[in-house]
Amino acid sequence: MTPGNTVEHILKTLPSAAGATFLALFPIVNPFGGVPLFFALTADFSASESNRTALKTAMYVFAILVVFMFFGRFVLNFFGISLPVLQIAGGLIVANTAWGMVTASTRITAAESDEAATKEDISLTPMAMPMLSGPGSIGVVMGLAANAGSMVTYSEW
Repeated sequence: MTPGNTVEHILKTLPSAAGATFLALFPIVNPFGGVPLFFALTADFSASESNRTALKTAMYVFAILVVFMFFGRFVLNFFGISLPVLQIAGGLIVANTAWGMVTASTRITAAESDEAATKEDISLTPMAMPMLSGPGSIGVVMGLAANAGSMVTYSEW
């Protein structure tokens, strides 16, 4: 494939791949579901501290998902986990999350909430790691990345 064809191919497939990735990740990450918890945990913060915490949380979520996108395949190979097993486990996690939404159970336990209330920086835990980029979103990213054959494929989605 020539460089011109590669760029043309990427420009043709990028919008559909980005849309598919967004549609796969958005319900799992559920940023709107984390808003009430974020406001509850940052109630005593000033506006600038709250904005800084939100930005740090977004950067941590992005970094976590990108790391698992690139290195998740190696983790799966190390533990001998195949893609179908990951997809089944991810489906079970998504089903559990959906059941929790239907039954109105909280995404964070009371003990975790109490611990988070005493923390000075909540951007990594509990906001970025268990809330937004938890096992479901990591599984989705690793499942999407498992189909990538080269670095050019990563840039397509």
